[in-house]
Amino acid sequence: MAKAKRLIQKDLRLVDVVVEIVDARIPESSRNPLLKKILGLKPLLIVLNKADLADPAITLTWLDFLFRKGTPALAVSSVKGEGVKAVVPAVNELYQKTKDTTKKNRRLFSRSPRCIVVGIPNVGKSQFINCLIGKSVARTGKRPALTRGPQWLRVSQKQNIELLDTPGVLWPKLDDPVSAFKLAVTGAIKEEIFDVEEAAGELLTWLSQYRPQAIMQPYQLTEIPADKQLLLVQIGKKRGFLDPGGIINCHKAAVHLLREFREGALGRFTLDLLNEKK
Repeated sequence: MAKAKRLIQKDLRLVDVVVEIVDARIPESSRNPLLKKILGLKPLLIVLNKADLADPAITLTWLDFLFRKGTPALAVSSVKGEGVKAVVPAVNELYQKTKDTTKKNRRLFSRSPRCIVVGIPNVGKSQFINCLIGKSVARTGKRPALTRGPQWLRVSQKQNIELLDTPGVLWPKLDDPVSAFKLAVTGAIKEEIFDVEEAAGELLTWLSQYRPQAIMQPYQLTEIPADKQLLLVQIGKKRGFLDPGGIINCHKAAVHLLREFREGALGRFTLDLLNEKK
């Protein structure tokens, strides 16, 4: 934690605007509380990435909530390129506001704005940067922690904005089991360090409560059993995950369920709900 804090503080001194990438499906749970504490007065733009996988109505409520709190925010889909064009104007607007309040530093503002792109692992930071720049300059993938070190990138000569990409930093203490569950099922935590079947079971419980049709239709179920382990067995049977002797492989079923959820095959979901905030 101390090392991560020092690295972020060092990078923050180099930039004018912070662009924090969060997962639109978990816009609160995917924010790093470490950043909140050390950001200070640095201008912040929150980008709700993967908006194409989130519930669009709930995304709008989050954008409105953040706006009312005085934090500029945008919803984008880096995969589809939706909403990304609004990022540069938003960064420039934040930069100009800073410029207006510090007129004595005119030489500082003779250059283009410099931004740092931050976010926890697997929220799509590198994919967002590639989409914004228009070419593959940052490593992308479905596994967390592909960005190895900070790197400066220029959006374009026309837009003239410099970006500092940084590795995803996940805070080491996940004391809140609800947040840990949300981070696990959306892919922010490596599957090697959590119980995949347990996470899949919790996801099935959540879907059963909020969106039961998302389970029943894809897996051709006539009813949802109360026992989540039995439900996972039924999904494994429907998908043909059978070991010798006809035994259902629940681990394969759990991995498959998480993959379908993460890729949007079961629908568009937002796990962080505003009515859960106190």
